[in-house]
Amino acid sequence: MAWVAPLIYLHITLFLFILEMGHGTEEDSRMLGVTAPGDIIIGGIFPVHEDVDKMNNSFAPHLQPCIRFVERSLVKVLAMINAIELMNKSPLLADVNITLGYRILDSCSDVSTALRATADFTQRADCYTGSNTCDQLVMAVVGASYSELSIAIARQLTLKMIPQISYSSTAVILSDKSRFPAFLRTIPNDEHQTAAMVSLLSTYDWNWVGVVTTDGNYGLSALDHFFSQATEKGICVAFKSILPQSVTSQDVGSAISQTATTILTNPKVQVIVSFAKPTLMMHLYQELKNQMLRAGQNMASMRRVWVASDSWSSSSSVIKHTTLEDIGHIVGFTFKSGDLSSFSEYLSRLEAAGHDYTRNNTFMQEFYMQLNASEGSGGAELASKAVNILRKHIHADTVFSVEMAVSAIAQAMVSICRSRDCQTPGTVQPWEVLKALWMQKFKLREKTYQFDSRGDINLGYDVTMWRSEGGKIHVHDVVAEYHPQNNNFTHTNHNTIQQLWDLKHIISKCSNSCIPGEFKKTAEGQHTCCYECINCTANYYSNDTDMDECLSCDTNIEWSPEGSSSCIPKALLVFSWQDGFAVVLLTFAALGILLALLVSALFLNQRDTPVVKAAGGPLSQIILFSLVISHISAMLFVGRPNSFRCKARQVLFGISFTLCVSCILVKTLQILLVFQFDPELQEVLRRLYQPYVIVSICVALQATTCICWLVLKSPFNHTIKYPTTLLEDCNEGSYLAFGVMLGYIAVLALVCFICAFKGRKLPQQYNEAKFITFSMLLYLISWLLFVPIYVTTSGVYLPAVEMVVILISNYGVLSCHFLPKCYIILFKKEQNTKSAFRKNLYEYSNKTAVAVSVSAVTNCRDVSSCTILHKGSITRHCLRRTISI
Repeated sequence: MAWVAPLIYLHITLFLFILEMGHGTEEDSRMLGVTAPGDIIIGGIFPVHEDVDKMNNSFAPHLQPCIRFVERSLVKVLAMINAIELMNKSPLLADVNITLGYRILDSCSDVSTALRATADFTQRADCYTGSNTCDQLVMAVVGASYSELSIAIARQLTLKMIPQISYSSTAVILSDKSRFPAFLRTIPNDEHQTAAMVSLLSTYDWNWVGVVTTDGNYGLSALDHFFSQATEKGICVAFKSILPQSVTSQDVGSAISQTATTILTNPKVQVIVSFAKPTLMMHLYQELKNQMLRAGQNMASMRRVWVASDSWSSSSSVIKHTTLEDIGHIVGFTFKSGDLSSFSEYLSRLEAAGHDYTRNNTFMQEFYMQLNASEGSGGAELASKAVNILRKHIHADTVFSVEMAVSAIAQAMVSICRSRDCQTPGTVQPWEVLKALWMQKFKLREKTYQFDSRGDINLGYDVTMWRSEGGKIHVHDVVAEYHPQNNNFTHTNHNTIQQLWDLKHIISKCSNSCIPGEFKKTAEGQHTCCYECINCTANYYSNDTDMDECLSCDTNIEWSPEGSSSCIPKALLVFSWQDGFAVVLLTFAALGILLALLVSALFLNQRDTPVVKAAGGPLSQIILFSLVISHISAMLFVGRPNSFRCKARQVLFGISFTLCVSCILVKTLQILLVFQFDPELQEVLRRLYQPYVIVSICVALQATTCICWLVLKSPFNHTIKYPTTLLEDCNEGSYLAFGVMLGYIAVLALVCFICAFKGRKLPQQYNEAKFITFSMLLYLISWLLFVPIYVTTSGVYLPAVEMVVILISNYGVLSCHFLPKCYIILFKKEQNTKSAFRKNLYEYSNKTAVAVSVSAVTNCRDVSSCTILHKGSITRHCLRRTISI
């Protein structure tokens, strides 16, 4: 007989349900719902059913039957009822002596049905048996869930300025108070949610994503905002699949199939953002699995990171036919939640009350009936199972949002009723409640809240990470909080940080990141996220990943090779003191100075000897002094150039070596004068021979050239820019002046060479003609070679070229003019006497006399007369040379 009680209960439930349906058929405006009396009536609209049966094609107005009962929406209804009952028990309402009643209707997730419910709220209700809500207006409405419904409802409620507070409608358009002045909500709008999603994608460097949404106001609005915000952050939408809003649409099957195909054919898209309904996501996952099985592919290839919007982020039923391991990772965005203890207690009371609670709640009646039909239970057992199912569908964020809406309305009514009697119908108008809601703050569990200027309450979002444990899906694990004011995340659960870290290894990009040294090149017509990585050209660089263009180096001081991530400072080149070649040349210059000084000291010490006198006496000291200066000028070619160094080095060399060559020229003329046999020519040379005047004139001309050079276009230091180096060098200013200076010395050297060449056969021990000839020839050859080398050479060793030539010239003079004399002075002292000098001279004279005599005999017919003539002449010239020398 145990089956009798359940049977009786079932019959009673069916009778009450049919009776309520009878009321519905008597008048189209009468709808199934939950009612409770009170001084102030609050309306509620919830999608207790997922859709309506649209098979009826009647032209007459009719109420379409609702289908697909949704347990999670029943939880929202019960949350509102519990919140109202708690307020009725609070001292707040007792102080103003009012109670709250409610009328909660089902929108059936359908706009037409929702509008019928709204019409029920906006017109005075007809009395019917068992109700005392006659002639009472609904002061405020809580709902609806979906933005499409809220938009339609808001337009109708605005006509009478009945305040509407939604707990989950997030479309941005509803924040426009010029169009929806009576709409409020206890959650932020989608603008903040899409910003949070974009911020998450940027954090993990995912820039190639897909979007799944619905074709309603909510889905399309969310898509538009997500797309614009993602584009600003450099995130590209690879594809967007728009599913029908209605789950019973004829096109929903093909749309889901096409979406699944699109996802599987875009393997680079590893992250998908979804704004779809839970049922649509459940069918999508099922279709993905079916297509994988039909293709015989590994289920792992369908794994993705799914970024879930608030519409399904807490609905574990979406993976009813699959597993979380097959799907991948689900990161959800949920509204902020509160304490569920009072609602949990309410469900416990509901379980204890059993079927007695269903008398004024047709939703619970239908739920019990469906549950009894499938489970075959009754009584307390049925109530217990019903409550357990409802507990599984509790979404803490939605419950909290509903409680906030009820608290806001209740406290607004209290503020109004403190100054009037609100028990009398018509005392309070809905627009007054709306004004109070806008103007005043309200409290819930000791926290204060207030609607902002857009009618929203923006508390941010909780970021959840789904996980599977023991076959059970946990969807409420909050791993981070999103703060819209700062657009950043903070971790809240250190135990799940590893889960977030695992997401770092997931790559969702159309193209691999361009490393530093490369830049992105996007083909025309392609997404900006699909690109080719091209190396930066020389003298350009990129110092970050995925740069759109390379940055230019400052080519005055920097350079970079192809594919560089930074600029390299150009090496400063200079013929420095540390350079090995410079050290060698400096050593030779220093040695030259030392030798010149030693020779000068030796010549001073031996100044009265014939060798020193034959070498020019005081002129030799001038030559040695000029060689010292010339060696010093050579040293100025080493080191970092400056203005003084550039001007001094050429001028010092030009004047000093001119002085040197001028003195050598005087010595050459002296030799020709002494050993010239032609009396007339000797006399001319004797008159012209003024040593110091000649030297002064020669040096003065060179000094004039150098002064004009320095005044008009003097040398200066400058930096030559090469591709990878900087060369600090001296620019000669006027290369014409530079050439004139060197050419002038060359002319003097050539004159010396010609004159010395004519006297090359004079006495060997004291004759400098040969050495002068060789030194001047060496000078002329070295400087002739210098010109083409200097013109064709560039770089750090260009100063060394001239330095080498200067040293060669100096050493040529030093070694040819002075070293042989030093050898005689030091090692052949017997030859450095007047007697030895006279002996050598007479021997040379005798040889010359014989040569001249032979020549005379050959050319004379009268031999005797010729011999007498030449002997007398030679004797006289020898006497003159002896006296002169």
